[in-house]
Amino acid sequence: MFDIDKWQEIFATIKKNKLRTFLTGFSVAWGIFMLIILLGSGRGLENGIQQQFERDASNSIWIYRGQTSMPYKGLKPGRRIRFTNDDFDYSKREIKNIENLSSRLSVFPQRNLSYKNEYGNFDIIGVHPGTKALENVDILEGRFLNEIDVSSNRKVVAISTDVKKALFKDQPFLGEYIKINNIPFKVIGLFEDSSERDNRRVYIPVSTTQKIFTGGREIQNLAFTTGDASMKESLEIEDEIRTNFAQRHNFSKDDQRAIYINNNVEEYQKFQNLFAGIRLFVWIIGIGTIIAGIVGVSNIMLIVVKERTKEIGIRKAIGATPTSIIGLVLLESILITSFAGYVGLVLGVGLLELISPHIQSDFFTNPEADFRIAVSATILLVVSGAVAGFVPARKAAKIKPVEALRDE
Repeated sequence: MFDIDKWQEIFATIKKNKLRTFLTGFSVAWGIFMLIILLGSGRGLENGIQQQFERDASNSIWIYRGQTSMPYKGLKPGRRIRFTNDDFDYSKREIKNIENLSSRLSVFPQRNLSYKNEYGNFDIIGVHPGTKALENVDILEGRFLNEIDVSSNRKVVAISTDVKKALFKDQPFLGEYIKINNIPFKVIGLFEDSSERDNRRVYIPVSTTQKIFTGGREIQNLAFTTGDASMKESLEIEDEIRTNFAQRHNFSKDDQRAIYINNNVEEYQKFQNLFAGIRLFVWIIGIGTIIAGIVGVSNIMLIVVKERTKEIGIRKAIGATPTSIIGLVLLESILITSFAGYVGLVLGVGLLELISPHIQSDFFTNPEADFRIAVSATILLVVSGAVAGFVPARKAAKIKPVEALRDE
């Protein structure tokens, strides 16, 4: 019966001071609301960047040829570096702890594909089988290129879903022959790439590309994955590559323009660190706002205790214990804080769900507050309410009945 009376008294006090309770609760609700919005927005930005990395293997290193910018051993700057099959063979043989090594050679300028009466203009790229992992392509039907295709100079091709729609429509395609610049290639597989640009291409063996379309042994770039190598280990591999290629192609190791190395392991770790900093910053801002609300609740509860000094004195005079007084003040504080915070939580999550479908972009997608954040925010609300009411509750518990009865 005592518990029911206590709750009735708390609700009566709140009802008596509606405006004061509303303004106090609003500050807490606003803090939680802003925390959820900021965390959700940060997650949306993180999801967008994550998708960009998922288009290629995040543990990959790409090596591109460039042009020297420094004189070296009597050679003038401005010399173009050219990669050949020897660079692929050397990398495969000498560079340790690498996987899915692939060279690449694109067919320019003609990029004509045809099947019967259907025609299309798509990117034609000669690669090794490692490209499947490097580009994160999904094989929907058939298979990707294999080592035998490369070693035997086979005229086979893996096509994307965009190419299939353009050339085959709803017709069967596996085992059929399409013409690439008027040369027949057998379709061995269908793949899909998350990148719209990369989905407008076909892959053929790099050896076949050299033999039929370009002649010679030249390649345009090299790429490979580094397994579970750390960022430090990937930087060591990068340094090894630059040193070895500098020796092989006669340019200074310090010449950054001679070859370009894109280390996705390093870039991915940089973004991970960046988003860790953003999450920490958001939590600091959000918790700072909540603390401002807690201070407001605490001040209001101090006023409540001051207004009810005589009442508390009478309670203690007729036998109320300090624990019951503290419990009364804490319950009121926790109730106001938790209810207001829950409203802010629901409004924040609701707003994110409402706007999420309308603000999708390449670098911002699916802003959301996940379950862990909701649980953390709920726990934070309860703790905040207890903290806000602790000082007023202790003050109320220390009130002496005689002094309270004298209070005017």
